[in-house]
Amino acid sequence: MSASPPHLLLLAGPTASGKSALALDWAVKTGGIILNADSMQLYEAVPTLTARPSADDEAIARHVLYGHLGPDQMWSTGQWLRAAQPFIDAALRGDTALCVVGGTGLYFLSLIRGLAEIPEIGDHARTQARQAYIDMGEEAFRGLLLSVDAEACARILPNDQQRLTRAYEVWLETGRALSDWQKTNAPILPQGSYHLEVLRPDREWLYSRCDHRFDMMLENGVLEEVEALMVSGLKPEWPIMRVLGLSEISACIQGDMTLEAARALAQQKTRNYAKRQMTWFRNQMPSLKELPR
Repeated sequence: MSASPPHLLLLAGPTASGKSALALDWAVKTGGIILNADSMQLYEAVPTLTARPSADDEAIARHVLYGHLGPDQMWSTGQWLRAAQPFIDAALRGDTALCVVGGTGLYFLSLIRGLAEIPEIGDHARTQARQAYIDMGEEAFRGLLLSVDAEACARILPNDQQRLTRAYEVWLETGRALSDWQKTNAPILPQGSYHLEVLRPDREWLYSRCDHRFDMMLENGVLEEVEALMVSGLKPEWPIMRVLGLSEISACIQGDMTLEAARALAQQKTRNYAKRQMTWFRNQMPSLKELPR
């Protein structure tokens, strides 16, 4: 980071790249607030599994928008932006320094490119899109989406059912591609009002960090954390199941997978996810400065 910490910092990057530590260092220097821009760290029930800032970190600096959602809930980018808006406005007024930190790229795009005012999607279009995905599978569904919104199809990462069906339901409801709607966006942050940094570490270094961090999660009680969530009535269709490692740890607790197999698969999925994030940031934000690690 720069020698003089920026007043409004957007700090993005893949999972396990060290964003939270850098944000905390910034907060110590500025006395500012850290705002979560990671869709998985919104969940309240799995702080260890989602690598949320520790209680010690939160005692050092104010952290906001962490642990807001129940396991059956999910925020759209618009809902996150509305929750973030008061803190963004305060930073733009100069009332407080703010670091927006996370790995959910669409949250950052909503700030620097804006969010389209898309009409409300009706239940019929939403149900039709989701059922088509279930019936067709991702590969065939992507072919369907490609025919109506090639730009969205190209930029949405693999295994992202939520955003794939969102793009298709917008077309079903409005007859207009989501990508076209998004071209009418007005940026939330004025040009020159913020400093944006994206961490793009060495891939092998990052993969090693992913593996080590999951081992630390196991040592720090993630099995007990997931077991408590399961006891509370976890359902396989709940949005929280998108959290990396949750399905593998759940299978281990149920006796369907050994701990070693669960560990290996969760680490592999985390590495794959980190790779997809790096590809997304490279393709969607190509002009950003690359930071050596």
